[in-house]
Amino acid sequence: MNKPLRRIAIFCGLLVLALLLRDNYVQYVQADSLRTDSHNRRVAIERYATPRGDIVVDGNPITGAAKSKKNGINDFAWKRIYKDGAMWAPVTGYASQAFDASQLEKLDDGILTGNDDRLFFRNTLDMITGKPKQGGNVVTTLNAAAQKAAYQGLLSRGKGAVAAINPQTGAILALASTPSYDPSTFAGNTNTDAKAWNKLQKKNNPDDPMLNRALRETYPPGSTFKVVTAAAALEDGLYTSADQHTDSPLPYILPGTTTELKNEGNIPCKNASMRVALRFSCNTVFGKIGADLGKEKMLTEAEKFGFNSEQLTPVRSNASVFPEKMDRPQTALSSIGQFETAATPLQMAMVASAVANNGTLMKPYMVDKLQAPNLDVISQTEPEKLSQPLSESNAQILQDMMETVVKEGTGTKAQIPNVTVGGKTGTAQHGVANSEKPYAWFISYAKLPDGSSPVAVAVVVEDGSANRDDITGGGLAAPIARDVMKAVIDSKK
Repeated sequence: MNKPLRRIAIFCGLLVLALLLRDNYVQYVQADSLRTDSHNRRVAIERYATPRGDIVVDGNPITGAAKSKKNGINDFAWKRIYKDGAMWAPVTGYASQAFDASQLEKLDDGILTGNDDRLFFRNTLDMITGKPKQGGNVVTTLNAAAQKAAYQGLLSRGKGAVAAINPQTGAILALASTPSYDPSTFAGNTNTDAKAWNKLQKKNNPDDPMLNRALRETYPPGSTFKVVTAAAALEDGLYTSADQHTDSPLPYILPGTTTELKNEGNIPCKNASMRVALRFSCNTVFGKIGADLGKEKMLTEAEKFGFNSEQLTPVRSNASVFPEKMDRPQTALSSIGQFETAATPLQMAMVASAVANNGTLMKPYMVDKLQAPNLDVISQTEPEKLSQPLSESNAQILQDMMETVVKEGTGTKAQIPNVTVGGKTGTAQHGVANSEKPYAWFISYAKLPDGSSPVAVAVVVEDGSANRDDITGGGLAAPIARDVMKAVIDSKK
């Protein structure tokens, strides 16, 4: 072979080799990224080629599927529908042909569509037998009665959120947020769906109905944070009982300043015991406790309860905040739920649940198990201890204090006949110089005669009217918490 032909042959060989290398790279190295690329329309077509599996509550599906209306641009066979969509949206999220998916619909998309690798052998068998591919199910920990009580309670109050947890396992029992939205309204791929989506966006709707306030909004927790401060005092040994008198002068001047920390109203806070201080919600007592303990001890205790860490339920919850950089007066303010302290409703439900569970905080979760189409269990969530914010003895002291709040303090509207309820009200300042209406809070737990505690709840109402004292939390948020707790208890009978 002459020299020019040899060069051409070598060049052609190199081209063929490059083509083979590129082909193998695309088929094997890039296969997963191309298969899941959001711009690959075949992925979306496959996702909606068959009915999605269901998200299940109390053994019943809260989702479904309907045939898509055919038009010139729609090549999707099925679309998602929701039962009581607005009530369940903070749990399910949405699955839309046009706008992708969120929350459980997104996180467990592989199971719901049947494309998860764990369903490979099942899908292979169906392919051999000619059976259409089916999606699996996501079985949640939610309690339908508790969710309904939470949602309906919030509807009459405007904006707000509820989170309820089983203290003994960490299973989430309710997760409600208002205002809400119905994911069914934009589940398709039509102009009507696009209009519904645009109407829900925050730029077009300041109420932001698509915001999951139970997980993604952090609020100043106000006086509900005093439960954490009381826990820190007990764990440190600063005070060793509920009825020991504290060193709490009245008036109390914030350390290193000339600013007086005031209480709301004429209440018995001078040298009050922690039981009395929690019952009447004395800012001076708990502010001084925080300053006396110092920022490091307060920070350590807050982080044991879950502050400054995101929670995965598996839906992500924003990290609640207890400031890491504070001087003594700021520490005092942070210890009564002011300054830069901020919490999600889930976080404050975790605080109540740790107290109810004798000091043990369980990791919150809302998916009990994932099922194959034939209902075989693919994975099961096992309860997991997250931390130990209090010793058992100190938790029982704090329980006694919180139960006093409900028996004869600001939380009497949370009482349930024949059930022991512990709680704490809170009214959190809102706006510059407290110019806006305050946030009304209530955190609580229920304890049955056998000593078990099936539910802990946190409620926040954003548009609470009126009085700037803890009775606002007791008046607006406590009845919602009571109804949620009662729903859980009644469902177990």
